[in-house]
Amino acid sequence: MPRVRAALAVLVASAIASGCAEGARPEASAARPAPGQQPHLEAPPARALDSYADRLRADHTARAAATRRWGLARMPLTPPAPPARKPVIGTRKGFEVDGHEELGLPPVFTTVPTRDKVVFLTIDDGAEKDPAFLRMMSDLKIPYTAFLSDYLVKEDYGYFGRMQDRGVVLNNHTLHHPYMRALSYARQKHEICGMQDVIEKRYGKRPVLFRPPFGGYNRDTLRAAKACGVKYAPLWNQEVFVDRWEYREPDRALHPGDIVLSHFRGKEQWKGTMSDMIRRFLRKVTDEGYAVARLEDYL
Repeated sequence: MPRVRAALAVLVASAIASGCAEGARPEASAARPAPGQQPHLEAPPARALDSYADRLRADHTARAAATRRWGLARMPLTPPAPPARKPVIGTRKGFEVDGHEELGLPPVFTTVPTRDKVVFLTIDDGAEKDPAFLRMMSDLKIPYTAFLSDYLVKEDYGYFGRMQDRGVVLNNHTLHHPYMRALSYARQKHEICGMQDVIEKRYGKRPVLFRPPFGGYNRDTLRAAKACGVKYAPLWNQEVFVDRWEYREPDRALHPGDIVLSHFRGKEQWKGTMSDMIRRFLRKVTDEGYAVARLEDYL
């Protein structure tokens, strides 16, 4: 029994170090029995450790099988636990509008300030509705954030409801995907608030994240977004396609906290499927030592 307990303790300690053992801490830190207590009183913590170790093994086995099933050479890395103290998000230098800070407009950013070696996957619009993509992301436990446009989503609201059921946050990408800088304030507000209404009606909650189509915005865009309840306007630092990556920075590299953009696209627009795109994405980030984290956990 002491050897088994010691082995389990090592396993739990390793899991805690990787950021995925929050649930085991109470058992691992339980006080020893006072002198004179019966030995059987130690059994519940031992059983809890044993059960936790079983869950770890089962989760690892399932992810390893999913890695092989989806054609990946390496298992995606597990992200650390969400930060207890969220990073302070500010607008990236050069991306400000007049009165940005004074008016309390949503920050526009391409990278989250963090030392964690993580990146954030965001996927825009909603044109492709591939069931295999949903299965792949669930099997591999890869978090991502969706930015939806109603003119595409309305073809199958249920698809994105199933996505939400899997833990994905559904955010605002306007009703009709216009170039916002070409519109008046009133029309921009209609596009943003209208999509807020759609998401609330269909999925139960108004988003706090908004991404302007094409990454184009002006002061009126951010004023309208704030009026519609938006708190953040994330852009991106890299974009991944089926056949390539594109970069905002001249070093053409990933950085801790980078936001990566992709789109809901299939073979009609790409030389492959959503799953092909995810394979390209995961190969690069995993090979470079990055995990994929949930953007909303850092905001």
